Amino acid sequence: MRKRALALITLTVALIVLITISFNVKTVRASNDDDYTVERIDHRIEVLYNGYVFINDTVQIVGNASAGTAVLDSFRIGFPYKYGQQALQCIAYDASGSFNATLDVPLENRLGFYAVEIDFSPRLLNISKGSSNVFNVGFILSNNLVNAYGSNSYMVDFPAYPSLAKTVANCSATIVFPGDVGNVTVSRDEETSSNTVYARENLPAFTYSPANVTFSITGEKLQLLDVKGLNREISINGLGEIVGSDDYYMTSKEPDEITVVEVVLPQNSSDVKAYDQFGRKFATDPTLVTGTNVSSLYRVAFTLPVEAYKSTKFTIKYSLPTQLIDTQEGANRFNVTLPLFQHVNYFIDNASVTVVLPEGARMLNSEDTIFGDAYIITKGVFQDAVTINMQGISILADVFPSENILQIVYEYNPLWLSFRPTLWVLALATVGCAVAFIWKRPRAPASIAVPTVTVKLQPEYIRSFVSSYEEKRKTMSELDSLENMVQKGRVPRRRYKVRRKTLEMRLSTLSKGLEESKDKLRSAGGKYADLMRQLEVAETEINEGEANIKSIEARHSRGEISLETYRKLLGDYQHRKETANTTVSGILLRLREELR
Repeated sequence: MRKRALALITLTVALIVLITISFNVKTVRASNDDDYTVERIDHRIEVLYNGYVFINDTVQIVGNASAGTAVLDSFRIGFPYKYGQQALQCIAYDASGSFNATLDVPLENRLGFYAVEIDFSPRLLNISKGSSNVFNVGFILSNNLVNAYGSNSYMVDFPAYPSLAKTVANCSATIVFPGDVGNVTVSRDEETSSNTVYARENLPAFTYSPANVTFSITGEKLQLLDVKGLNREISINGLGEIVGSDDYYMTSKEPDEITVVEVVLPQNSSDVKAYDQFGRKFATDPTLVTGTNVSSLYRVAFTLPVEAYKSTKFTIKYSLPTQLIDTQEGANRFNVTLPLFQHVNYFIDNASVTVVLPEGARMLNSEDTIFGDAYIITKGVFQDAVTINMQGISILADVFPSENILQIVYEYNPLWLSFRPTLWVLALATVGCAVAFIWKRPRAPASIAVPTVTVKLQPEYIRSFVSSYEEKRKTMSELDSLENMVQKGRVPRRRYKVRRKTLEMRLSTLSKGLEESKDKLRSAGGKYADLMRQLEVAETEINEGEANIKSIEARHSRGEISLETYRKLLGDYQHRKETANTTVSGILLRLREELR
């Protein structure tokens, strides 16, 4: 009986405890579509300097859940699928930090849409009744959505509104340009106006609304170009002086020549100079356009304009203030703080930053405090360096600027300043002893060297060859431009055939004349023969590159290779072709110098 009574009392107490807990613990459950509404979206479309399009959607949701506390674990947003093919980057974030975003997911199994899924875990959004949450979703789209129409006139294709699986109570949109514009025409929702700010209430679910805007822009505030690569090297010497060097590799997409570009350098850069790929200084130094607390915008004027649809390489060199280096824990420990690519109003495909420490310096950073995982530490005999490799640098880097800073702590003894002078003294002493030893030895009869004779060519002949070759390259560029225009439907077929035949006849005549000129330059021997040999190698590379590009385009259209393989091969062949074109430009430049 006592055991039964004890069991009954225990069961009664357990039931009372469970009932008490059930009344005091709030219910937390996952959300469904009725638990929240999308109250507002601010849809911002910004055209960046090099034609890439930045779309930033600021989303405000309001909770409707009345039973307990509901949470939102994911959210999907996108646009018509044709824009998804141009999507390069996406970031989702709020005031507390970033969220994981999965690209190219279906929008409620509806065809024709490109969407991203935002994962709010572990910071799930509270959507209980009356709660409000605001977050942002940013996209970078390719400049393939921008078409140039002659002198500073452009058309940008863009999604007029975001696409969601729910109705949006209020959606406002703003189009932003990189400079002052005129003749603006916005075509959307079967309407045409000059308004770059518009709104729509009760935006339906699965809105499919492509739009475009045409405009003209003053100056060179919009340049259609791809920044294929940017390699930045920051060197620190023993005196604490900091020197920077930025190597750019750009490809023009403009139908006209590009004479100037704008580049972003670290703040307080000084003694800024520009050089071409052969190390020759530009005629005009870069000029400061504007500056912020972390970066400066400089205008670079090319000595030789970049031809339409061609590539170029150039270098910007500058000095940075010594205030970037702080002394820590004694006179031999230093901390250098370098803001990376911030306030960059253009898109960079691939970038790297290399910091070279003074000779004798030893890096003290632990491996997990440098810059994520994308770094390489190079330890030389006397010098350390760290390289950060990045892809897809854009305006999105400004979302969390504190995460876009490189800090390096190193130890350095000033006695290393005497290292190089000591080596020079030892080297000179060794050379002096060797010379004295050789001088005392008996000398053998000197052999007479017969110099290689180079036939002197008339300047008029070299000038004619360079002029004809440049005319040939211009004609080939016109042919390429004509093909692009006819593919986009801008030239009637009849006019295309006549124009193409004319250009091909001119190209055939120039090629025959150039072959005769090449033979004469080869027969001149010496440097002229060597230049012609280099020219033939470069021309072979260009022809092979064009043939390979046509081959992979045909294979891709037949479905024999994947899109990823096609893009990789296309980039490789284009790079080889552009390198060969650069070699040809260098040869022509050397021949021009012979005329001076």
